[in-house]
Amino acid sequence: MELLKQLQQQLHTLEDHQLIRKRRTVDTPCGPRLNVGGRELLAFCTNDYLGLANHRKIKLALQEGAAIYGVGSGAAPLISGHSRAHAMLEERLAQFVGAHLEQPRALSFCTGYMANLAVITGLTAGDKDAEIFSEQLNHASLIDGVRLSRVKAYVYPHADLQALEELLKASKAATKVVVTDSVFSMDGNLAPLPQLLALCEQYNAWLVVDDAHGFGTLGENGHGALEHFNLRSPYLVYMGTLGKAAGVSGAFVAAHETVIETLIHKARPYIFTTAKPPALAHALLTSLDLLEGEEGRTRRAHLKVLVAQLDDGLRLERWQRLPSQTAIQPILIGDNGVTMRAGAALYEQGFWVGAIRPPTVAAGTSRLRVTLSAAHSGMEVAKLITAINALERDFK
Repeated sequence: MELLKQLQQQLHTLEDHQLIRKRRTVDTPCGPRLNVGGRELLAFCTNDYLGLANHRKIKLALQEGAAIYGVGSGAAPLISGHSRAHAMLEERLAQFVGAHLEQPRALSFCTGYMANLAVITGLTAGDKDAEIFSEQLNHASLIDGVRLSRVKAYVYPHADLQALEELLKASKAATKVVVTDSVFSMDGNLAPLPQLLALCEQYNAWLVVDDAHGFGTLGENGHGALEHFNLRSPYLVYMGTLGKAAGVSGAFVAAHETVIETLIHKARPYIFTTAKPPALAHALLTSLDLLEGEEGRTRRAHLKVLVAQLDDGLRLERWQRLPSQTAIQPILIGDNGVTMRAGAALYEQGFWVGAIRPPTVAAGTSRLRVTLSAAHSGMEVAKLITAINALERDFK
């Protein structure tokens, strides 16, 4: 069949360029040690930044939620899928990040991808003359949200405030939306959110912040990037995910109550999707308590110690550790093939580290993406440091 041959040729081309991806089946709960095919691996590739994905209290809360609400929600939120658990979670999330927003309200989603599609298309719906200004290194979900909005869009260079201001100054659009990650998922560095917000307030633009990798890990209380930078503004539209530092699943958008009401009526990914299981929402109430409490603060402090340990211990000459003070610690190699071989060599030694290649990152910037978790010990990080230092010395 000619159509199948075309697809097979495309796959062969990917393989020729070292871009084929393979899934591995994990037999154990998410954690620093994973069992794959009968082997125990020390995992530095998950986004379970605080080690909550297998937390006893959250597991018990999930069981309790299933006993109260059952398994599925049965319908979209605007039909019968919005349970008491969902309502309680949204109220709690609005409180969690609400100190940084005016008249805050939250809306929950099944995934962060859906939340980003919803917020961008919802804010621009009905205004064909709206304009979007998107950060160069934004996550794919933000990029796809911009494309689906079908309005004029500009991509400004990474962290280039001058370029963004020139675009905003020239814009005549009544609806302007600046879109950025807070922590860039493949680089680990932070967006200059205070300066971005100042520009948005000056030029009357929304600032959409995807805090997928900052929620739970940044700020004294784990409230995320807005707490980290001590920001507050009615111009902010905040997206946080609940399957990374929070350890469960889903996402939410928090903003002024008028923004949330607009999304309820205009955001197609919200309107036309079955609501997530209410038991997950029930479990997340416990997760948020852990994030905000003493245990969350202790885990965030330990994570900072591990980041400093990795920074101090790596002795790289040809590869480059990109500057990052977050749990995401990229090691830039460049070549796709070398990156794949480096990842495979670590895997054979019992370390599972992500080998990241295009299109996830730009051509020529393939890298190892080390992700640290508060569940890692200092000894485990020391073993990884020794392995990477030796690998770079021996690799040709």
